[in-house]
This record gives sequence, structure tokens and C-alpha cells, in this order.
Amino acid sequence: MSQVKRTLDKDLEKIVHVEAAAQSVAGNLRSHGIAVIFLGLSALLAAALVGVSSDTAMVVVAAILGGYMALNIGANDVANNVGPAVGSRALTLFGALVIAAIFESAGALLAGGDVVSTISKGIIDPSLVEDASVFVLAMMSALVAAALWVNLATFVGAPVSTTHAVVGGVMGAGIAAVGFQLVNWGTMGAIAASWVISPLMGGVIAAGFLAFIKINLIYRDDKIAAARRWVPMLVAIMAGAFAWYLAVKGFKRIWRPEIQTVIIIALVTFFAVWAIMRPLIRRQSEGMENRNQSLRILFRIPLICSAALLSFAHGANDVANAIGPLAAILSTVQSGDIAAKVEVPIWIMTIGAFGISLGLFLYGPKLIRMVGDQITKMNPMRAYCVALSAAITVIIASWLGLPVSSTHIAVGAVFGVGFFREYYTGRSKRRREMVSRSGKSSPEDPPVAPEVLRSRKLVRRSHFLTIIAAWVITVPATAIMSALVFFGLSLVV
Repeated sequence: MSQVKRTLDKDLEKIVHVEAAAQSVAGNLRSHGIAVIFLGLSALLAAALVGVSSDTAMVVVAAILGGYMALNIGANDVANNVGPAVGSRALTLFGALVIAAIFESAGALLAGGDVVSTISKGIIDPSLVEDASVFVLAMMSALVAAALWVNLATFVGAPVSTTHAVVGGVMGAGIAAVGFQLVNWGTMGAIAASWVISPLMGGVIAAGFLAFIKINLIYRDDKIAAARRWVPMLVAIMAGAFAWYLAVKGFKRIWRPEIQTVIIIALVTFFAVWAIMRPLIRRQSEGMENRNQSLRILFRIPLICSAALLSFAHGANDVANAIGPLAAILSTVQSGDIAAKVEVPIWIMTIGAFGISLGLFLYGPKLIRMVGDQITKMNPMRAYCVALSAAITVIIASWLGLPVSSTHIAVGAVFGVGFFREYYTGRSKRRREMVSRSGKSSPEDPPVAPEVLRSRKLVRRSHFLTIIAAWVITVPATAIMSALVFFGLSLVV
């Protein structure tokens, strides 16, 4: 009888696996179908608004490629903004998707469109390209290569910089079209340096804030009193940092304030939020137990706000990675001249904004889980450190004139939090005693040895190595792919 039950259990298990696989395939087909419909609508929109001409087909194809790139940006890049909040359970996956989609679209439509730097990124000089048709093919090649690479990175579960993908694509196509003299190698060197600078800076800042929280809140005897003192200050720092971030980066197309104005805005925001949060945190913390779970509750609302603000700023800045080359193609086709600066029609902005949001909904959950949960374990306080680090690192990098990647910063901050936890777990006496006590299965069991605690890995090395490898090869890989696509299109067109 027991043998029959075991056989039945195995058969039922196989059926469950088959059903799960069938549901997964059906879900993928549905997502792909919706994506194809979006690309078709993008093509129809371009055809309807550009009008009938000999170059309409070129613009329609470019619109499809721009929409495809926008879908991939949503699938890969947006995870950095909401992943930590989802991993910390401050947001559900669906709630994160809704918030990110709304604020990504708002950022793209209200403050996006600064495509001057996206078209060339200082990498190539468009004026050196003599033939307008060659420039159009180069931009199309860059879009194809960048989108394919980001798609591949999403498939393997590696968050990469879509900006670096576009940079590599433009560089490769430019070299194929004109030659190596077209490339500004000084700028390329600065971008290569950012591969190291971005994640290190983000990781160090995130680890620093986590150390501050552990010392001043988590390991205090009276956690609630410590929270009433420091949480309003930490939230105010976040608010001031985001005010600076949005003033400098988020609204740069419609408003470019002087540095003195930016400092005043940040300081006013800091003190206003601090004054507002002090009584709110005191009232919220009344009756709370003196435990870490209470601290996590206090950080949830600020964390949700930071995810929304990061999404807005990301939409404002990175939508240009999809629509920049598309806008350049449209301008060149319509005018016949190669322009370093182009205007962005609202229909192109719409394709970019909604493409990013749609890509996030259809394909984003995989990378959201990767960033939020699979690299290292998150809670609201750690996720808060990641969000704050992302804003502050961009501010510092902008002030120093360093080209950094928001993806590298955010993921580097996640790594920084994880590696700091590894370091702190083995070397903090108070933390070591707590983990030792919680690691015993019964009172008679011996405590966990310090060397065992020090050897515990809180960051998954396989994910770490995969992501670093993807970062390093993004620019050369997209450059080679773009050059090959350019040569292929040159033979066909």
C-alpha cells in the first residue's frame, strides 16, 4: 500500500510540474503578444504622424526599434528603483509595479527628452558623418545592438546599464561608419572608470548609512527613543538629497537652476521634512514594542516614497536611451541634415514612456526579485540605505563631473549592504552574541563559533560574478554587435 502511495505522489508531483510549466509558457506567450501589439501600435503611430514619403518606412522601423528598447529598459533598469523595497516587504510586487509605472511615465513625459547627450554621449561627433543616410543606419544599428544586449542581460538575470549599452552601440556603429577617429577616447576612458567608481561609491555610502543605523538604532537599549531622535533626521536627509537630485537631474530639460538655488532648495526641504517628521514619528511610535520589527515599520513609508522618486528621476533621465536615437533618426530623415541637437515630438516621448512602463509590467518581476531578494536579504532599513545611497551618489558624481550609471550605483549599494553585513556579523561582539543565541536549536547546544559566523556568506557570489561580468563587457559587446548590424544593414539598404 505504501508503495502505491509513493507512486501516486510521484505521479501527482509530475502533473503539478507540468501544469506549472504550462502556466509559465502561457504567461510568456501572453506577455510577448502584448509586447508585439505595442510595437505594432508604435509603428502605426509613426506612420500616421510622419506622413507618406520615401523615408516613412525608415522612421516606422526606427519607431519599432525605439519601442523595443523602451520595453527592455522597463524590464531591466527599473528593478533597481523598486527591487529593494519589494525585497524588504515594504511593497508588494504588484504595488511596486504600479508605483514604478506611474512615476516612470510621469518622469519621462514631464521632464524627459534631454537627448543631446544620448545621441552622441560625447562619444562621437555627428558632424564628421558626411552622409545623412549613413548616420540614420548608425543610429538604427545602435538601437538594435543596445536593445538585444539588454534583452539578453534580462534573460540571464543581470541588471546592466542601459546607458552604457547605448554608448557602446553608438560607438560601435560610429567606428563602422567612419572609423576610430570618430570616437572621443577621453570620454570612453571616463566611462570605463565609472564601471569601478559607480558601484564602489554606492556601496560605501550604503554601508556607511547601514553602520550608522545599526550603531544608533538597532543596537540601542531603548530603540524607540533612538528612533524618535534619528528617524526624522534620516528621512530629512533623504528628502533633501532627492530635492537636490530632482533639481539637478530630474528636471534638467525644463529647468536648470544655479547651484546656489539647488542648495537652498535642498536645505529648505531638509528642515521642512525634519520638522514635519518629528511629531509624526513620535505619534507613530507610541505603543510600539522595543524591537527591531518596530523600526522596520517606521522606515516603510519613507522607503515607498524613495522608490517613487527614484522611478520619476529614472524615467526623466533614461527614457532618452530609447527615444534619443529615434528622435535623431526622425530629425535627420525630415531635414536631410545631421543635427547634434534635436527636438523630441510628443509621440516619440509617449512611445518611450509607455514602453518602459509596459516592459516593467510584462518582464520586470524577474529582475525586481533578483535585485530585491536574491543578491542579499533585504529589510526596510537596508533598502532605505540603498535608496539614499543612490540619490547621494548621483549628487556627488554630478558635482565631480563623473559619468556614472544609476544601475551600477543601486546594485553596488545592494552589494555594499550585503558585504557590510558579512563583515559586521563576524566582528561585532554584540551582533555575534545575538546570532550565536539564535543559531542554537536547544539550550544544550553549544554556541556558534566566531569563525563560523565570519565565514557565513550573506551575498550570493554567483550573482555577484555574473553581474560584474555583464557590466564589464556591456560597452565592448554592444559596440561589436552594433558594428556587425551596421555592416549588415549597409549591405541590405
